[in-house]
Amino acid sequence: MANESRKFECESLKKLARAIFEKKGLAADKAADVAEVLLAADGLGIASHGIQRIGVYMTGMNCGRIKPTAEIGVVRETPVSAVLDANDGMGQPAAIKAMRMAVDKAKKTGLGIVTVRNSNHFGIGGYYSMMAAKEGLLGVSMTNSEAMVVPTFGCHPMLGTNPIAMTMPASPTWFHFDVSTSVVPAGKIELYKRQGKTLPDGWAVAPDGKVTNDPQVFLDIRKNKTDGGLLPLGGFGMEGGGHKGYAFSMVVELMTAVFSGGNTSNHVREKPNEDKCCHMFQAIDYGIFGDKKEIEAHFSRYMEEIRHSPKAAGQTRICCAGDIEAEVMKKFEASGIPIPDGTLNELIGIAKELGVDCQAILIEKK
Repeated sequence: MANESRKFECESLKKLARAIFEKKGLAADKAADVAEVLLAADGLGIASHGIQRIGVYMTGMNCGRIKPTAEIGVVRETPVSAVLDANDGMGQPAAIKAMRMAVDKAKKTGLGIVTVRNSNHFGIGGYYSMMAAKEGLLGVSMTNSEAMVVPTFGCHPMLGTNPIAMTMPASPTWFHFDVSTSVVPAGKIELYKRQGKTLPDGWAVAPDGKVTNDPQVFLDIRKNKTDGGLLPLGGFGMEGGGHKGYAFSMVVELMTAVFSGGNTSNHVREKPNEDKCCHMFQAIDYGIFGDKKEIEAHFSRYMEEIRHSPKAAGQTRICCAGDIEAEVMKKFEASGIPIPDGTLNELIGIAKELGVDCQAILIEKK
């Protein structure tokens, strides 16, 4: 079956990813950054942004869109902000550098905001918001992307999937929110195609504006840059709130592309050998508002009150953002990361071509 999986130890998958990226010219520390973010996605159950993206990154490097040896430059800096230029390098190292700068600024001033321009896909936004939370700060991250989402009442893609992530320390689990401002991210449709699945209704529209259930139709739209694409959160029109998802996506464009002086989504990946997307990272020391432990306890109590509030008929549980992710992470730490056979075969092929011995690296969990 196309969706059958084998499970592997997370550290062995990271080691394989690092080896592959180093063979493609990334410095060891940058290769480690990319591997860390990819496997964090898999560990959270977000396979669409996990190790299966290595094949996409290889394509980007081979066509020149991703420059493995690019250096990250500082364009502008103040005590609370900075603008970085990734110079067409991998998105993850630039994003990690940016959030580290935001965290350092927040610890000194209470607030740090860093934007990045001329970058590439950076993986899951939640990785970077969690970086700030691990330092006892509220973390926020956003990115724009290639235009593949149609605006409300439009038929041509003008917006990216434009995810927003936020992480706040709390007990027993953190509040962790990481979602695209489209109905689904493009990576999920890529995953459905890889697994031989059809799309649910309401995810994508064909060039004629009608809903399509064929993932290849969307992938062709993306490749050929034709009309059609993904729908914003809320779906078509205003009845289901599609205009709200559209506006959230515009907020991301403002915070990433406009503030950094980079490309808005309709100008990202205009040429096949460039991406030039933009990111934003924010760290807030909520101690500027009062005692940090009291603030965390206040929020934790509220989350517990929500979880234990009355359930709808037939329902047994109410979750807060981050609850399920924490459970998935714990499960995969024990059982290993599931890798679909299609993804595994692709990784083996890439590794073989680069002279990396998969068999000597990968450790399968039984």
